[in-house]
Order: sequence, then structure tokens, then C-alpha cells
Amino acid sequence: MTLPDMRFDVTAPATPLEDLGRVHLIAIGGAGMSAVARLLLARGVGVSGSDAADGPALRALRDLGARVHLGHDAAHLAGVDTVVVSSAIREDNVELAAARAAGLRVLHRSQALASLMAGSRRVAVAGANGKTTTTSMLVVALDAAGERPSYACGAEIAQLATNAAIGVGSVFVVEADESDGSFLAYRPDVAVVTNVQPDHLDFYGTAERVEEAYAAFAATVPADGLVVACFDDPGSRRLAQAVRSRGGAVVTYGYEVGADLHVLSTEADGLGTHSSFVLDGCLSTLELLVPGPHNVMDACAAYLAAVRGVGADADAVLTGLASFSGARRRFEVRGEVGGVTVVDDYAHNAPKVAAVVSTGADLVRRAGSGSLHVIFQPHLYSRTRDFAVEFAHALAPADHVVLLDVYGAREAPVDGISSALIGDPLRELPGERSVLVGPSREDAVAAVAQRARPGDLVLVVGAGDVTALAPLVVDALAGARTAPDHRTTTDHRTTTDHRTTTDGGPR
Repeated sequence: MTLPDMRFDVTAPATPLEDLGRVHLIAIGGAGMSAVARLLLARGVGVSGSDAADGPALRALRDLGARVHLGHDAAHLAGVDTVVVSSAIREDNVELAAARAAGLRVLHRSQALASLMAGSRRVAVAGANGKTTTTSMLVVALDAAGERPSYACGAEIAQLATNAAIGVGSVFVVEADESDGSFLAYRPDVAVVTNVQPDHLDFYGTAERVEEAYAAFAATVPADGLVVACFDDPGSRRLAQAVRSRGGAVVTYGYEVGADLHVLSTEADGLGTHSSFVLDGCLSTLELLVPGPHNVMDACAAYLAAVRGVGADADAVLTGLASFSGARRRFEVRGEVGGVTVVDDYAHNAPKVAAVVSTGADLVRRAGSGSLHVIFQPHLYSRTRDFAVEFAHALAPADHVVLLDVYGAREAPVDGISSALIGDPLRELPGERSVLVGPSREDAVAAVAQRARPGDLVLVVGAGDVTALAPLVVDALAGARTAPDHRTTTDHRTTTDHRTTTDGGPR
């Protein structure tokens, strides 16, 4: 297919790693870019980079030998042979413009990863939802099975304390980003598709174009490769059928009857789950330390990729999955104060938010008492515009919802697009809940800390800088527990809160 507005030919053959020379990464501190930098350094490539602000990622890269600059300047390209960027870097960036003018090789992040993957058995994990967790689970499972894979993940894998590493085994696992079509760069031997759902319509335009992109991704798998697809997701199921119709090898997983790996049951076990599944007539048990059926699905995808795709020992893979303690910002517990648990999650499209909120609501319900508080920061004006009603339904199981202003990321503000587009339909949905739209960050934290009671769960949700609020909520809860409590029980639940940033602070 011809992808819209592609600035890079990600379908071109990968540049040999030895031809890259010294590599400079613009915005080197980002999750995806820092992973590439780590891998290049591990392979002995000279690395420099720039970013707007300092932080832990930059300090870690300096410790590994990268030359890192704060701020962007054309002078940073001295002695550089190849420049690597993500789709978030605009063409008018001073360093990118200088690289183009000087005729330097300019690669997309995915193309640099493809260079690093050369000669490996490649596994790429794609999907609108769950790809980071699935990638993380797969890496941990393969490591437990003795495969010692190389990997690049979109978040730090908690028990490995990094988002990327070069392993001694032959397998290379990569999280494949569909948002800009760059997942076509990897040409994996094993492709995992967790779901095919309409997202990133600012790039693709229509849901049909999204499905075409996933079909093109599956078509990059060689004839002797394997596609692992979720049977429960309609888009992924259609993709599996299309691959099979042309003679490709596919294995599916899901709760629905007809999946090759059929999950029979899932029971909650504290913050974990206990599941059973059947594959090829054999019954297996899947134990996880992470909650929710969506994590069970991700684990099934990782199991099939490891066992059917790579050929790893099935029992060892199950043992590895049972040890998986999570990826950063994927239902990550950030603290517990006075019986109130605070969880941080990266969910930013409606299905992801729905999965996280429903999991949180289920945990609270099973505990027998308590309320669910959600601080949600919408990500992108275009996504908020296109899926406002879906976000409202995703947030509906919560007892108290705080909607921050939209985090624009790469997009400029759009008139008439605000978090109120989510708040208004959310107030109209059945059920009792409070809805606070557009408070300051300080007021959002204070609102939650003042309302929370022992047994409550607080979710801090979004792909933007909302993550910084999680530790602030923990601190505020700690302060609230040491201060006199003059609140009354009548303030604990309300049906509607119509306040915005213009009408005062939290109650």
C-alpha cells in the first residue's frame, strides 16, 4: 500500500550497521529513541544526541558513552554520518534541516532498528493496544526459556530495569509502532498483532486505511514465518483470515470459541490472575502477577510467539510469564498510603482506557468497598475529537473522574476541542459519578487526595506528562493522612460536578 504522508521509505532495504558511521539521534531521550541509542552503543557504534531537557534517560545514556547535548543546534552534527529521528521531529528542526542540507543519511527510528536487527530471528509486536505489555512479557518469557533475546521495547521492563538490550541469543524482539506506518521496516519472521482498531486517524484518515496498513505489515512476514493474531478482535481476526487465504501460517488466541489457543477461564487472584487454556487439545495453566483479562490476552500472544514462533520450551515460557512483574506505566503501582493505592498507566486510546478502568473497577468491586478515582489526560486534539464519546464510555465505570486539559503532543491546539467533549457525554451516562473538567494539575491532585478513603484505588491515566501527577497524589495522600480530617461522608460521592478551571478549586 501507499501510506499517507510518508517522509521515509521504510520499505527500503535496511542500511548495514557498519555503514551507519557515527550516529546522531534527535530527541534522544524519548522512550523509542533512547532504546535505539542503547542498542547502537551496545553494538559499538559512536552515538551522540540532543534533547530539549535533561533527565534520567539522558544521564543513563551519558554513562553508557553517548555524547548528549541539551537543546538543538546544527553544530551538534560535527563529525556525524547518520541522523536518526522519529516522526515527531518536524522538518524545520534546526538539526534535521542542517542534516538534509549537508546530504547526511537521515533514517527513521524504525530504520535504525531494522539495521540493528539484521541477521537475527526477528519478532515484531504490533497492535493498537497491548503491544508494550506483550513485548515485555515475550522478552521475559524468552529470557526464562534460555533464549537471551535482544529487544527494544516502548517502556522499561520492570524486572530487567531497561527498555532495550543486546542479548547473546539469535532472537530480536521489537515493539512495532503502527502510528506512522513505520512497522513496515522490520520484516519479521514472527509478527504478533494484538488488535486492529481505528486509531491515529490524523495519519491514516480512515479505519479502512488502518486495516490496509496492518495487512501490509503481515505481508512483510516471509513464507516460512508466522502471524500470531487475536481471535477476539474483529480486525485482527479478519487479518488472520486474509493471511490464511493466501497460504500464510497463522495461529490465533482468545476467549471466543474458534481460537487456536482458547482461554477457558480467568479468575482474579489479588492483583494477579489464574487462567486455563487449551492448545492442540492440551490443557495448560497460566499464572500472572498482573490483573485483568487484557493482560491474559497479551500473555497468550507472548506464549504463542515464544513457543510456536521461536520454538522455546512451553513450560519454561509459562514460568517466565508467571514471573512477569510489569512494564513501566502499565498498571504500575506507584504507592499505597492509608489504604489508598495509586496506579499509573499509559493508556491513551479509548479501548486501552476502557481496559484499565474496567480492571480498576473490578479490583475495587472485589475488595468489597471503596471507590475508583481516575485522573485522565486526553492525548492529541484529533483523537479527542474523533473518539470523545468512546472515551466517555471507557471512563464510565469510575466513581470520580478528573479530566485534565488535552495534551497536544505534536499537534497545535484546535478551537473547540477540549476535555469537555469527553466530560459532557460522560455526565449523561447512567450511574453515579463525579466529573471534574479542566482543573489545574494542583487542583486535580488535591481533589483526589481530599476525596480518597481507605480501600480506594486511584488511576493516573494518559500518554502525556500526567505521569508526573502519580507521585504527587501519593505525597498529597500522605499529607492528608497526617492532617486533621474535617471532611464529612456526604462529600464522598456526588452525581455530577460541573466545575471547570474557571469556577474555583476542588471541594
